[in-house]
Amino acid sequence: MSQQTGDLRVRRTRKLLREALIGLIEERGFDRVTVGAITERAMISRAAFYRNYRDKYQLVEQIFDEAMAEVRGHVADGDPDSRRARWVAFLEHVDEYHRLYAALLGARGSAWFASRMRSALAEMTAPHFAPDAPVPGLLPSVLSAVFVESIVWWLDHDRPVPAAEIADRSADLAGAVIAEASGWPPRRRSSRRPAGKK
Repeated sequence: MSQQTGDLRVRRTRKLLREALIGLIEERGFDRVTVGAITERAMISRAAFYRNYRDKYQLVEQIFDEAMAEVRGHVADGDPDSRRARWVAFLEHVDEYHRLYAALLGARGSAWFASRMRSALAEMTAPHFAPDAPVPGLLPSVLSAVFVESIVWWLDHDRPVPAAEIADRSADLAGAVIAEASGWPPRRRSSRRPAGKK
């Protein structure tokens, strides 16, 4: 078998598995989806599944990780236009896989995935803030929640505006949070001792 034929087979297998996963999440909810149900729906052997993925979590993670790698590859530079372009590209990715993200982030979705997405976005934004900022880590956590909730709203409302517009709107909200936080006084060391300490 040629390399090209092998690559086409792998891509076809992954596409069938992703489509089966989406349909099953929509019907049953993520937690009740099994590898057996995915392979049966996709009409693919379990052996073929396990050649590509460890479990259903890795199936989901691969799609998300590919998108995040693209964003991380360019978001660290200081050019705001580049950062915007990468955020738009990420939302275009969400648009392309909207059924998957709507299923995972919706009412029958996965708390694990929502948390995974928030953590990845917080990790991506954290280097842009000083480690001695008041309440360290709070701003990246809040911004990641703004971005994820923006995506959830967009998907819940059947993507009523283009990816570029929801990218700009969510970035505006994030900018307002950053502007508010920039006015916080510097963090002071607390003189209070934890309970039980003398």
